[in-house]
Amino acid sequence: MELYPYNPKDQRLKSDVKGLGIGRAFLAHFQVAAALATAANITGIHAPVACSATQTTVVNIAITNPSVPRNITATAGGTAADIKAVQVTITGTNYADEVISETLPAFTIDTAGTVAGNKAFRTVTNVSIPAMDGAGATVSIGFGEKLGLPFKIAHNTVLTAYLDNVKEATAPAVTTSTVDIDENTIDLNSPLNSKLVDAYLLI
Repeated sequence: MELYPYNPKDQRLKSDVKGLGIGRAFLAHFQVAAALATAANITGIHAPVACSATQTTVVNIAITNPSVPRNITATAGGTAADIKAVQVTITGTNYADEVISETLPAFTIDTAGTVAGNKAFRTVTNVSIPAMDGAGATVSIGFGEKLGLPFKIAHNTVLTAYLDNVKEATAPAVTTSTVDIDENTIDLNSPLNSKLVDAYLLI
């Protein structure tokens, strides 16, 4: 029988000072199964689509969602001279199934390349690509290395992280927010490669 999840929020400890309570912290074990911790993939959400030179290109079909909440990438390709410094906007949902959107960094004009967002998307429902300098430009949508955390935390309290049961020698990059759960992410120093991910953090 599965036990009911324990609520770690607003727990207090009695101190040795009369009338003074101290906040209590809990050790959380965050884990992503090997099958879900796949390598970053610049076409993992949608294959390259032809862009327009006159109007916004909207993509809302044939979308594959990431296996777990992750940050989203956009990759400009095709005819380099047709690539404009536009910003792709992603709409979808986060870990808590709330609707979110993010405008990714601008492409480099006349240069093929990938830009990455910071928010962790559980699903992608719409992609908006502004008009390019020519119809020869393409854009594909993928996902990056940042994994969404299922907690809203004020500080980086990650104590250690493991990939395939091997401790990461360099601490992961962690972003935090007490307001938006999609801005709480962890990015291991080693690239993900369909190996088990474990992280231990204080909540």
